[in-house]
Parts: sequence; structure tokens; C-alpha cells
Amino acid sequence: MGKGILIVDDASFMRMMIKDILGKNGFEVIGEADNGITAVEKYKELLPELVIMDITMPEMDGIQAVREIRNINPNAKIIMCSAMGQQAMVIEAIQAGARDFIVKPFQHERVIEAVRKALG
Repeated sequence: MGKGILIVDDASFMRMMIKDILGKNGFEVIGEADNGITAVEKYKELLPELVIMDITMPEMDGIQAVREIRNINPNAKIIMCSAMGQQAMVIEAIQAGARDFIVKPFQHERVIEAVRKALG
């Protein structure tokens, strides 16, 4: 697997915020995507060791993108994030293969804890 983290969110300020949190904690962000289709393409191209993925996005949502990425690499490490604390979506994301789930607005400690846990 490659090194670094791929951030996927349709809101550029959210990507910037996550990138900032990760950077301050010594993690490298190697790519960004603003929808699920781009996320899958970037995953193939960059082979990141972790993906942080928003659930609600245009064109292809995060859950569908998780399924596509897991088809490419069944061991892909993916953390989902969403402003909606909807349990059905959390369950669906985990069933699709996500390792963890963080809720917006982010608590910096929670983001780092989830990343460290996912990277083992």
C-alpha cells in the first residue's frame, strides 16, 4: 500500500479542515476528491493507505464509493464522515466496509483517534 491519506468531501472547506487537522498531527494528505467517482479514480491512481470519505456527495455518494474501492482492494481502510448522525447510514457505511465513522462538526481528537485506529 502507498503512504498517505485521500480526503473525499464535496465541500472544499471541509477538505481543508481535515487536511489541517491531519497535517498538524504529522499525517500526509496525498490527494483530494470532491465526489465518489473522482474518489475511486484517485484511489486507483494514488493507492492511499487511508481514505476519509464523506457520505453525502453529488454524482456518487460515499457508500457507493466505499463499495467500488473495496472491489479494487478488499483491505482498503476507509473512515466515513457525515453531518447527519443518521444511524441507518452509519450502519450501511460499516456494512459497505468502512472501518469507522466521524460526525461533523469534527472534534480534532476524534479525527486523529479514528485515523490512528484505522492505520493500526
